[in-house]
Amino acid sequence: MSGEKMPSSLDIARSVTPRPIMDLARELGLHDDEVEQYGPYKAKVTIAGIERLEAGAAAKRKRGKYVVITAITPTPLGEGKTTTNIGLVQGLNRIGHKAAVCIRQPSLGPVFGIKGGAAGGGYSQVIPMEDFNLHLTGDNHAVGAAHNLLAAFVDNSLTHGNPHGIDPLGVLWPRVVDISDRAIRKVIIGLGGRENGYPRETEWEITVASEVMAVLALASDIHDLRARLARMVVATTFDGRRITAEDLRCAGSMTVLLRDAIKPNLLQTLEGGPAFVHCGPFANIAHGNNSVLADRLALATCEIACTEAGFGADMGAEKFFDIKCRQSGLRPDAAVMVATVRALKMHGGVGRIVAGKPLDPALEQENVEAVRKGSANLAAQIENVRIFNVPVVVAVNHFPGDTEAEVAAIREVALAAGARDVVVSRHFTDGGAGAEDLARAVWDAAEEGAPDFRLLYPDDLPLREKIETVAVRIYGARGVDELPAATKALKLYEDLGFGNLPVCMAKTHLSLSHDPGLKGRPTGFRVPIREVRLSAGAGFVTPLLGEMRTMPGLPSHPAGENIDIDADGNIVGLF
Repeated sequence: MSGEKMPSSLDIARSVTPRPIMDLARELGLHDDEVEQYGPYKAKVTIAGIERLEAGAAAKRKRGKYVVITAITPTPLGEGKTTTNIGLVQGLNRIGHKAAVCIRQPSLGPVFGIKGGAAGGGYSQVIPMEDFNLHLTGDNHAVGAAHNLLAAFVDNSLTHGNPHGIDPLGVLWPRVVDISDRAIRKVIIGLGGRENGYPRETEWEITVASEVMAVLALASDIHDLRARLARMVVATTFDGRRITAEDLRCAGSMTVLLRDAIKPNLLQTLEGGPAFVHCGPFANIAHGNNSVLADRLALATCEIACTEAGFGADMGAEKFFDIKCRQSGLRPDAAVMVATVRALKMHGGVGRIVAGKPLDPALEQENVEAVRKGSANLAAQIENVRIFNVPVVVAVNHFPGDTEAEVAAIREVALAAGARDVVVSRHFTDGGAGAEDLARAVWDAAEEGAPDFRLLYPDDLPLREKIETVAVRIYGARGVDELPAATKALKLYEDLGFGNLPVCMAKTHLSLSHDPGLKGRPTGFRVPIREVRLSAGAGFVTPLLGEMRTMPGLPSHPAGENIDIDADGNIVGLF
């Protein structure tokens, strides 16, 4: 495509006629009654189908190689992690390895907000692109309905005599909506008299931050889902007892709402390979990984499964290892670290990147020194993955204007930091053909595997020490400072018996630190812990760092301003 103007990602997606989804499902070994079609090009896979395929793979002692796709600390534009994942899988299939991509379903918040869609881009996408980005099979809405049903049960209990003795100031369960809306971050509900409920302060979070979403992504089957929902803690009583969804007799109804959402979605790449799309937690405010079930399905049907962890390795990858792998029992074989020249220049102090605005011209000029300086961030993120004893391949997501000297600087720093290989990938412009070199490097790394994989901390380490371990060893902080509310919460959760849970840190994705203004590889900072929340059903405790919020706001010019339908009823403006 060099020298030619690239069509838009939406135009590229529409230029391809997808394969009938049942053809792909049968190639994966699925029986027709294990696939539930949502039109001709997307489907859900039943839990029974997954379990049958896993049993068959186990009998043959065959399991696919397990690769996690992560990244450097991104700019507000992202660095093409999803696109790289899809391109890599297309490349793996091209060189003869049966591969599947496992990615998260996008939230409508960023689709209509800052980032736009999340189906990849250029010639490395999951299709149908419009369906992928807009509702898909309705899973996110089911999560929101289940979450808000439980919120309604909490307030209903307060209204009807409060039989459980819930302290209105001890209600821990917010409400959710899958749209970025800062106006409802903090609200008063129940106004207007007795008939409208008990007046109290509460908040809204974006749906992907819901513990229900985290539970869905980590559940092993429908019964595990039911058990996890049941033990979610929604409030405390006047005498300090915990109140769960099961206490309110709501867990069963929530499970019924999620009985279809728990089934992974099967779509395809532009080149006709399998793509499992399931769950959508953000890595800055949740664990940031797609579902365990989708990964298990990919591992049972393919030689290699490439699963994506959100944002930088300090966020999604750390949570992939310490939360997802801890709970699933799955062990990774390799990691891919996505980097771009432009992002490393920014980390090196050159230019400024603002979503929705033209790229700073300084970032399009060769600047080897800025790349070398900014690559300190790349080195830190490589070291973060190597802490877990997982081999790392660096994928340089190629942009026009990247120079050989800049790539050479990246290679030098990455190899010194412990990367196994550094490969330039042109999957955006050339699809799978542009990712063949990356595919070979990743396959070789996965063949080597991670026989000595280890977690960052043991279960029995006190919660505060787990938080400090992540802050010091992964972020590079000098230590943590707890606000009184955080100290009180940590004591409460340990007293309630949750001290053995892992921690799911909520912080900015734009820095290794808690402060989005600290670029590169900051040092000498301390991490403030504002508050700590309990996710007993998901199986982790969430410290909120600095000014981190769980409900994003829209920018001055949201992406939704450009989305519409044309005279023929086709969607336009989606990217």
